Amino acid sequence: MTLNNFLIREIKPEDNSKIATAIRSVLIEFGVPKVGTAYADKILDTLFEAYTIEKAIYFVVEKNGEIFGGAGIKQLDNYSGNVCELQKMYFLPEARGIGLGSKMMDICLKKAKEYGFEHCYLETLPYMQDARKLYRKVGFKDLDAPMGDTGHYSCNLWMLNDL
Repeated sequence: MTLNNFLIREIKPEDNSKIATAIRSVLIEFGVPKVGTAYADKILDTLFEAYTIEKAIYFVVEKNGEIFGGAGIKQLDNYSGNVCELQKMYFLPEARGIGLGSKMMDICLKKAKEYGFEHCYLETLPYMQDARKLYRKVGFKDLDAPMGDTGHYSCNLWMLNDL
């Protein structure tokens, strides 16, 4: 899938360091705490390997060999229901405001349905306002409490989408 010369494709092993750098850059830009968020995730430097399990996939946004963001879906950690989590959806400034977020969301939610998940969960932060607008636009609703245990205790907004 190509949009404005950006390509959305599945992650490859050689993307690991580039996507980790991109995600950390976005988190620093937004002043996200380095503990209790994706910044500190042990898997951040090995996303390709982390998503090579059943019913999990991660996509990157690439342009001219550089990685500008990504997003993935995976079974919600420490939760027994048929719920996936939208994970690590971040875009560098160059990839924002041109429809990539909507396209990525569409691709991830379609994949979640293909995998047979009934709901998609996500965690975010109050100051990620543009992201929250996108989530609501595609049907995510606010929750009063977290589901599962992602380890992202600094993320204090939780949302769920019926697939």
